[in-house]
Amino acid sequence: MRSSSAIFLLASAALLGAQQPTPTTASAAPTRDTSYIDENGAAHITRLVPVPEDISPEAQKALSRHVPDTAHPEPLAQRRARMVENAARASDAWRKICPVNIADSEIAGVPVHLVTPADPSAAEKDKVAINLHGGGFNVDSGSLTESIPIAAYARIKVVSVLYRLAPEHPFPAAVEDTVAVYKDLLKTYTPNHVAIFGTSAGAMLTAEVAVKLKQLRLPLPAALGIFSGMGDFARHTDSEAIFAGGGLAGHLDLPTPGPDRPDYVGSTNPKDPVLSPIYADLSGLPPSLFLAGGRDYLLSGAANLHRAFMHAGVDARLVVFDGLPHAFWYDPSLPESIEATRLMADFLRKELGSE
Repeated sequence: MRSSSAIFLLASAALLGAQQPTPTTASAAPTRDTSYIDENGAAHITRLVPVPEDISPEAQKALSRHVPDTAHPEPLAQRRARMVENAARASDAWRKICPVNIADSEIAGVPVHLVTPADPSAAEKDKVAINLHGGGFNVDSGSLTESIPIAAYARIKVVSVLYRLAPEHPFPAAVEDTVAVYKDLLKTYTPNHVAIFGTSAGAMLTAEVAVKLKQLRLPLPAALGIFSGMGDFARHTDSEAIFAGGGLAGHLDLPTPGPDRPDYVGSTNPKDPVLSPIYADLSGLPPSLFLAGGRDYLLSGAANLHRAFMHAGVDARLVVFDGLPHAFWYDPSLPESIEATRLMADFLRKELGSE
């Protein structure tokens, strides 16, 4: 999603007219802050942003990596293959920190990963968390990366739903798959012992599923975890015009009009209250934890949805990690990732009634 009313240019103005720009080099990079507001209110700016001093040395090093600012178009098949490799490396790294058992299964005809702590607590056997993975709705970038630390730190079973992906299966396929799994789990678990959480696309899907469950008059889960997500496919936000996937590093497309993620939205009205929960009646939803990074391109969307939850009277909390990019907790080498995933796990444990 990109905003036509707030264009933030972090490269030199000369690069804007080029069809195939070359990467910005040290000699071409801006050396001072600039700001110009045009007649439409769009901001043309450059900013020199130091690495925050109050984040960990590991995070400072990660933010200091040089990433070219030119585009690298990637076919979907290639993106999927790359993300599978990245997710495998991340999940292996998490398993060294968080011992868990992993099994593949199906629930209600939907493929799932069953992730259980290596030292499960007998008192938590009647509790479960449903994970909805990130990946832009078109790839699985974190079904295990997100589930492993939660299972280990919360000491509860995590069912990670491998929902159908766009563009082959646009909205509402992923919602339907998740609702089917949730309804089946209610045969074994009471609703107050079930939580739903996800990152990025999975965070958006978590909110969508909650609204759908309310529409269906099904009992709601005990808690929601909405991590680096948003709830509005119809409007665009500042943070998406400022930050790329890696924060201030890497390529960032100019804002364009129209709904976000059209391959996922499909033919649905972007203001459909399930697709975009910010337009829904959110009253009565369970306690919800929102997490984001200060350089997260979905930071504005997360803040907007959090505010909508609060206006609806929901017990909603928002935690923002200064300076860090979208879904930074995928990287277990960062102390902030350990802190973030423990925050997630502690919240879920508390809302599920664990000690």
